Amino acid sequence: MSDARPPSDHPASADLERDAAQLADFIGRYPRLFVLTGAGVSTDSGIPDYRDLEGDWKRPQPVTYQAFMGELRTRQRYWARSMVGWPRFSQAQPNAAHRALARLEAAGHVSLLLTQNVDRLHQRAGSQHVVDLHGRLDVVRCMANEHRLPRTDFQRMLEERNPSWVALEAVEAPDGDADLEGHDFSTFDIPACPSCGGILKPDVVFFGEGVPRERVEAAMAGLDASDAVLVIGSSLMVFSGFRFVNAAAKAGKPIAAVNRGKTRADALIGLKIEEPVGALLDIVCPA
Repeated sequence: MSDARPPSDHPASADLERDAAQLADFIGRYPRLFVLTGAGVSTDSGIPDYRDLEGDWKRPQPVTYQAFMGELRTRQRYWARSMVGWPRFSQAQPNAAHRALARLEAAGHVSLLLTQNVDRLHQRAGSQHVVDLHGRLDVVRCMANEHRLPRTDFQRMLEERNPSWVALEAVEAPDGDADLEGHDFSTFDIPACPSCGGILKPDVVFFGEGVPRERVEAAMAGLDASDAVLVIGSSLMVFSGFRFVNAAAKAGKPIAAVNRGKTRADALIGLKIEEPVGALLDIVCPA
């Protein structure tokens, strides 16, 4: 999109300049992009990602829907860790990658931004046409009657019922989680739905839970309206995201990816760039 250079105190390497030129050429040839983003977009905002360069888990797999709904002890462990991790997660700010993708949309180059992230940082950076494939962590949902409340309100409820947990420090984990190994969660008190007494769950898609059909349909409509696909910061190891790249390949749409490490779709990607996403997008989509 541009020959602009980053500030002189952060000189780009020759490889970064070359890769930026390749990506700018791709965007120039395919102006209506279906953009799919993953955890790698938000790491510069201080939110850890899930996978290593080989696409393998860095830590134990996240909680499943079946375990969360079926076991009180799983919910106690989840909400205790979430209560401790939420303050830092909620303070995360959009980074250079989020802002660059918002500028790309404002310039008319994005048919839809589909994100696997649940942090809402794309919207806070200014992106308008966004589908949160896996939901949003700033909302809590009753599984009995669909009542929803802000996560900030639920945080206050958790802290009021569990004051001894408030001052705990823990290593931050992906998506507002916190490592609290060695603690006894059996006394952690979880508020029930204030409307009906049902189980409250983050309004996000857990492993083992299906993505709502309307989100899939909205994403497919955005894909149909696009000229090409641009993947940013995702290994695509989860089928819910991979399916759109697979559908694009079957439709003959060109695919580019900016991701450090292996992806599930490597065989389908025509242009793959392994650079830090923020630095690269800042060159391609300058302010």
